[in-house]
Amino acid sequence: MTLTRREMLAIGASAIAVATGAPAFAVTDAVMEFTGGAETGEGGVTVTAPEIAENGNTVPITVEAPGAEAIAVYADGNPVPNVVTFKFGELSPAQAASTRIRLAKSQNVVAVAKMADGSYSMSQAAVKVTIGGCGG
Repeated sequence: MTLTRREMLAIGASAIAVATGAPAFAVTDAVMEFTGGAETGEGGVTVTAPEIAENGNTVPITVEAPGAEAIAVYADGNPVPNVVTFKFGELSPAQAASTRIRLAKSQNVVAVAKMADGSYSMSQAAVKVTIGGCGG
């Protein structure tokens, strides 16, 4: 049996994810689906979230990306990482949105913005959940 380099990387990455319990590949896959495989740059999108959330059931977040057509939000520690996608039309006064999300545990909240020129920007904020949440 001959393994390609890509298959070896996938096997190794899967082993690391299983060993560490990190669901980062679910977020990576979701981001790749949103961007269509395009590169994402840093900056251009702002994620505002509390550093410490006393209750993981209702964590307030705000995302902002001037000039964005859409902003997708992901939680890398949740069983289902896709949280929400905000789409902005031509008449939107601002490309910003606020909501409350549920976080299963301490984790990163990742926002990816599709800009009007077709590029993508990404940012994240770390949130430590102290009690509550989806089981710990």
